[in-house]
Amino acid sequence: MAVPVSTSNSGKKIRVMVVDDSMVARSMIIRGLSTHPRIEVVGFAINTLDAKNKIPLYKPDVVTMDVEMPGQSGIDFLKQYLPTNPIPVILVSTLNLKVFDALAVGAVDFVRKPDSQQSTEAFLVALAQKVIMASTARPRTAPASPAGGLTTPPKLGASPNLDRVIIGLGASTGGTEATLAVMKRLPADIPPMVIVQHMPPGFTKMYAERLNRLCAMEVREAQSGDELRRGLALIAPADLQCRVVRIGTRYTVNCTMGEKVSGHRPSVDAMFHSMAETVTCKMVGIIMTGMGQDGAVGLLEMRKKGAYTIGQDKESSVVYGMPGVAQNIGAVMIQASCDNVSNVLLRHLKSLG
Repeated sequence: MAVPVSTSNSGKKIRVMVVDDSMVARSMIIRGLSTHPRIEVVGFAINTLDAKNKIPLYKPDVVTMDVEMPGQSGIDFLKQYLPTNPIPVILVSTLNLKVFDALAVGAVDFVRKPDSQQSTEAFLVALAQKVIMASTARPRTAPASPAGGLTTPPKLGASPNLDRVIIGLGASTGGTEATLAVMKRLPADIPPMVIVQHMPPGFTKMYAERLNRLCAMEVREAQSGDELRRGLALIAPADLQCRVVRIGTRYTVNCTMGEKVSGHRPSVDAMFHSMAETVTCKMVGIIMTGMGQDGAVGLLEMRKKGAYTIGQDKESSVVYGMPGVAQNIGAVMIQASCDNVSNVLLRHLKSLG
């Protein structure tokens, strides 16, 4: 099954190794990726032990890896291997919460295995795109946030000014852990947040539940009509556009199918543009690691409307695409490392209170 050609101009082929215990899955991935003019499948492994022996021989640029395999899991392999052998790994997973554990220990991104909701062709297109992206990524060799957790941040306290602030945050590749690193450092009474993270259907609800367990504020997957309030962070549902809507003095979100914006649904640009157009109170826009440029123009519009805007810096980004474009077009007021974005945000909020 042919994978559509990417519009990128790079000449050198990306060397890929496929790790999967299923012969059917391996064959599908190898055949599909091999049709792409920018990708060369240099080998495969049937489990993590096989992978450990073959990676030094094949010297791949990117590894695709199943999460659940007999013997040592993909997660345990990544924990042991990546700290001393950093290599971009794309997870190939079913709808499984363990994918977030694998991302936490250094995998760059993931793609959902085809099922009744997705065709094999769509899966291979998505996987090829992520392989190309991963070839330019800087994989983390340690969790973005301390494994032992953080102390609960002190509350911001009652302040009418902080009751009139809305925060928008957008991220893509590398963003699941980068966003968590920011959120874990924020207090329970943070002003309302709307978060867009590019993610396949089914995973945004699990991601919201994970953040809700690990963070001080309430986090849940957004539904149309959810009212924005302090202490609540809403994750845009996969495959829906999530926009902020003003109803008198209140703000809610509207989640609808709609067209893709900047190539994505949900789109950071769609969310940021809606804030620029409808929010009349104070705004903060945050753009974090991710491939492409989704969110950059929307963040610029927010800044023009008086928003305080923060961009993740190059050094801490897995992929300095979205924040890099935003920085280049003047959308970002201040850059910060992943671990320092929360400090910059809190400092600004305290100046308003």
